[in-house]
Amino acid sequence: MNKPRNDTLLRALRCEPTPYTPIWLMRQAGRYLPEYNATRARAGSFMRLCQDPDLATEVTLQPLARFPLDAAILFSDILTVPDAMGLGLCFSEGGGPRFERPLADEAAITKLGAPDFAHLQYVFDAVAAIKRALDDSVPLIGFAGSPFTLACYMIDGGSGADFGRTRQLLYMRPDLLHRVLELNAAATAIYLVEQVRSGADALMIFDTWGGLLTARSYVDFSLAYVERVVAEVRQRCEHSVPVIVFTKGGGQWLERIAGCGCDAIGIDWSTDLGEARSRVGRRVALQGNLDPQVLLAPPNVVEREALAVLRAAGPEPGHVFNLGHGILPATPPDNVAALVACVRTHSGVLHRQASRRTN
Repeated sequence: MNKPRNDTLLRALRCEPTPYTPIWLMRQAGRYLPEYNATRARAGSFMRLCQDPDLATEVTLQPLARFPLDAAILFSDILTVPDAMGLGLCFSEGGGPRFERPLADEAAITKLGAPDFAHLQYVFDAVAAIKRALDDSVPLIGFAGSPFTLACYMIDGGSGADFGRTRQLLYMRPDLLHRVLELNAAATAIYLVEQVRSGADALMIFDTWGGLLTARSYVDFSLAYVERVVAEVRQRCEHSVPVIVFTKGGGQWLERIAGCGCDAIGIDWSTDLGEARSRVGRRVALQGNLDPQVLLAPPNVVEREALAVLRAAGPEPGHVFNLGHGILPATPPDNVAALVACVRTHSGVLHRQASRRTN
């Protein structure tokens, strides 16, 4: 696999010096872009958009045509894996994802098996198509949901405020939840490895709902399975690929996350990056962590808050600028342009100043 000409992100994830802080954004291809909405309308539905490699490539590249971002991220959804397990994923307009056949009882959980990876070929075809279209310009990030986050949707049947059914199962029948998590971990590892084989340069594991758990439950039911996935990816991949782990609401567990084998920790806006660095040292890179709400404010506020994130992270190697979660649909594209320009310009100044101090 050829190295991207702009490999700033990959170097930052390895905590190597970079001329500026690389930037990419969660959900950078999405509803805030009018061109995305036009492509989605042509597709007819979100699932058709995900399942057509040509359309998935088109929307993946749209934000890169607008903004000088340092990475592309595969356009897909974390719930493709449980869909391939036969749970029947669907999306209602404005209602979020739902499963037609959720894991509603012990019989359903006992019956659950490994996904049909032939049903996921469209994802791997999209990765390969995006990689060709990028022509080694910037890295391509592949991703998956964490085993616990997938289980939340699979058991509760769709989006929820607190995923109460899943958390009740944790206490009442932990054996059943562990069965789901074991299947999810094995499937997720294979899924990520196939993305690497198809062309992904880096990987991200979205543990979106791990932050709902108690400290002990987080370790036993979320992080332990993330660690399994990372270890399996390391073992199966022919070359080293950086792995980012993002637990929304996981700031209290940074030291534990840093020990799971990942190369970088994604951090939401509730944790100070300077404090995070002092806690984990140079063991891992850090990614984050602008509050997505900032991008709804005037451009001068966007710049002010972006500078605060850069200063908190410091100029030392090992920081990737991102949001603390995904871009909101109401975000003006001009504000994203202002953010990217600010990070590129001001982080470059900070990096040059730090380089002069150390030389």
